Amino acid sequence: MTTQLDPQYRADALRSLGRDDIDVLIIGGGVVGAGAALDAAARGLTTVVVEARDWAAGTSSRSSKLIHGGLRYLEQLDFALVREALKERGLLLNRLAPHLVHPVPFLFPLRRHWERPYIGAGVALYDTLGGARALPMHRHLSRSRALEFAPALREDALVGAIRYFDAQVDDARHTMMLARTAAQHGATVLTRTKVTALLRDHDRVAGATITDLESGRTYDVRARSVISATGVWTDEMNAMTGVDFPFRVRMSKGVHIMVPRARLDLRTGLIMKTEKSVLFVIPWRAHWIIGTTDTDWSLDRDHPVATATDVRYILDHVNSLLREPISEDDIVGTYAGLRPLLSGASDETSKLSREHAVAEPVPGLFVIAGGKYTTYRVMAADVVDAAVAGFGRAVAPSVTESLPVLGAVGYHELRADAETVARRAGLPVETVTHLLERYGSLASELIAMIDAAPELGMRLPGSGDYLGVEAVYAVTHEGALHLDDILTRRTRISIEVPDRGLAAAEVVADLIASHLRWDDATKTAELARYRDRVRAELTANEAVDDVSANAARLVAVS
Repeated sequence: MTTQLDPQYRADALRSLGRDDIDVLIIGGGVVGAGAALDAAARGLTTVVVEARDWAAGTSSRSSKLIHGGLRYLEQLDFALVREALKERGLLLNRLAPHLVHPVPFLFPLRRHWERPYIGAGVALYDTLGGARALPMHRHLSRSRALEFAPALREDALVGAIRYFDAQVDDARHTMMLARTAAQHGATVLTRTKVTALLRDHDRVAGATITDLESGRTYDVRARSVISATGVWTDEMNAMTGVDFPFRVRMSKGVHIMVPRARLDLRTGLIMKTEKSVLFVIPWRAHWIIGTTDTDWSLDRDHPVATATDVRYILDHVNSLLREPISEDDIVGTYAGLRPLLSGASDETSKLSREHAVAEPVPGLFVIAGGKYTTYRVMAADVVDAAVAGFGRAVAPSVTESLPVLGAVGYHELRADAETVARRAGLPVETVTHLLERYGSLASELIAMIDAAPELGMRLPGSGDYLGVEAVYAVTHEGALHLDDILTRRTRISIEVPDRGLAAAEVVADLIASHLRWDDATKTAELARYRDRVRAELTANEAVDDVSANAARLVAVS
């Protein structure tokens, strides 16, 4: 039976805080923090991970949603990083999370004939460094053949193309599932819990004071080692220690837009170089994700937003390839995320290091920063290795290379037999397929819930394919505490539909109210908070600069 991150789990976990000293306290619930919690717990260490907001509420839910080696890093001759990332891509596709990480084809249009040998050599090296073991090899295409894969492209926009494969992930779901898998292995995992002070034994960090943001109650948790996996909030941890860290984190904003799949006649994703970075067109459910930008950000870390200028930049570049340009009217959603880049490598954020670093700025406190989503597992293992080095006893090595995420085991068998599963459950095959691709073998838990309460099989209004059961399951199994957790991260409704989930919000609130013990006043407040957030984001999207957009978004802070 899987561990359920329901309200009772949270209450029990809070009561256990501070009761006994633990081995490792991890601060931060992004992909690295959740990955470190799984790594530590799987080694048999007593582990607590705390997150001030929700799993993946920061950078880890706002990526390009790619699991990739970083093709463009080959130009920077960063072969070691690419090789490492391609190895991790293969592990995620084949062993660790095949239900959450899926192959995706890309077309690299060639603008000039001389690009073919140059770019082709790079893609061939990309395959050789690791891609060939997990995905099909690249292929060179003529212009006519490329246009068969991508009729939406202008004929004069390319002289040919190269087709290759990478992989994509629902980043927020994957991060949450890492946390849930950590809990399955004995870790205590808590959201809406913020570290407000570090505990000291003389000059050594010996734990932290943790505030439950839902109740205001505080807890002192003593730990042999404390790990900070706080991403773009690393400098705040720096300030809390009162000492200078050996590195700083610089923030780079990346913006993406969503357009309906039907709007672009493509049978493949696209990648193109820009003057600053690269631009992707990525298939995503019933949509295309188009992005990204790469610009400095020094404003609010919690709520970065896309400006009208960001969107125009994306549209101008993608439209340079298209027969029928897309416009602002085609966009159904936008999102912005912040990359945590190690400072000092370059004045340009696109050239800052995507490699990670581990440091112990104060005895007992271990900080992990930098890196990229794809290599989260390596980052997690590295920081846990550092944190246990001084324990004075043998600690098992990392085992996460062979440890599947919940839902992985049995996924392929169920996916291959989806029609039989659907027939036995009395559900449409499309519904079962949808659940399998989001929950893996855990889809059986949601199917059982629908069997017990058939009304949960309804589609949420204005949400596409999402079901009522998914909203309830988010609360009863996945740790969701607020509407935003469900509409933005457990599902992706807030970025996939034009109204940002307003039509679904009231139905979701009705479905989850009893599970979270909301009275009418609480439910009304939750709905108002979500509507205010949507209104603030839409206003921010109309601003032409970051300062104005940031001010508009902060009108509704949640």
